[in-house]
Amino acid sequence: MATAIKKGKQEGAPEAGFHRIRITLTSRNVKNLEKVCTDLIRGARDQRILKVKGPVRLPTKVLRITTRKSPCGEGTNTWDRFEMRIHKRIIDLHSSSDVVRQITSISIEPGVQVEVTIEDDREAEES
Repeated sequence: MATAIKKGKQEGAPEAGFHRIRITLTSRNVKNLEKVCTDLIRGARDQRILKVKGPVRLPTKVLRITTRKSPCGEGTNTWDRFEMRIHKRIIDLHSSSDVVRQITSISIEPGVQVEVTIEDDREAEES
């Protein structure tokens, strides 16, 4: 367990035009979110991208609202509790931006928001 073998890692300077790309997926529906994640990763592996990391599952945000059932405030103190769960996944890619356009052209399920952040490799190495 002390030694790990990393597949797809290339030694030396990275080729020109390669970027670190972070895709953030957000949704209230877990099934749709997981389906989009698997489609993105399957597309990335088919394109032979250098590195694919993810999906990283971030903690679920639970938004809660507690309100009185009675509209006038009279009567028994009964309460309604509503909550909305927001699920988030992150996928990191190391490839050219052209390939990412091809990968992200898949059909996105309804209710899933996609945010793509692109960072140059040279900027990342200097930081």
